[in-house]
Amino acid sequence: MSLHKALLAGLTAILASALPAVAADNTAPSPHLGRKVSEADLAFWDRSILPDGRNLPKGSGSAREGKKVFETRCVTCHGEKGVKSPFNLPALTGGVGSLATDHPLETVGSFWPYATTVFDYIRRAMPYDAPKSLTDSEVYAVTAYLLNQSGIVGESKVLNAKTLPKVKMPNRDGFIPRDKDLD
Repeated sequence: MSLHKALLAGLTAILASALPAVAADNTAPSPHLGRKVSEADLAFWDRSILPDGRNLPKGSGSAREGKKVFETRCVTCHGEKGVKSPFNLPALTGGVGSLATDHPLETVGSFWPYATTVFDYIRRAMPYDAPKSLTDSEVYAVTAYLLNQSGIVGESKVLNAKTLPKVKMPNRDGFIPRDKDLD
């Protein structure tokens, strides 16, 4: 037996003795960790927003409102106007029209195909130190602010469940559709 196989066998034996046996029907004694997941818990995490806007929540926000939220909740990581991050994160704004150049800048405005996807990402993952802590109206407002900084929507444009899916992103048609026959 090779040394690698011997180490693997030994590690397997140690783990097997340390973990409770699990019956084929999962009736092994529970370690009593956690609790059953409630419908409210699931609803909090199951918040996928589709490109056509299905599942967008109530709320609304403009770029003017989003600027205030961005300055208090986002600027620390993303820098002024989302252009230059103090942590060397990629720029969020600018770059529209740059993808076909020798120096493409992949930003919210230049690369992302759907404004609803921007909303969904911000809602799920931002701010980095407190994901999911923004209200839906704050997320609409920050989305509007980022789109405004890229010249896609006006400063007073109000984004909501009806208007956000109608925003035509500059790179909406820049992706190759996946061939359904390849699945």
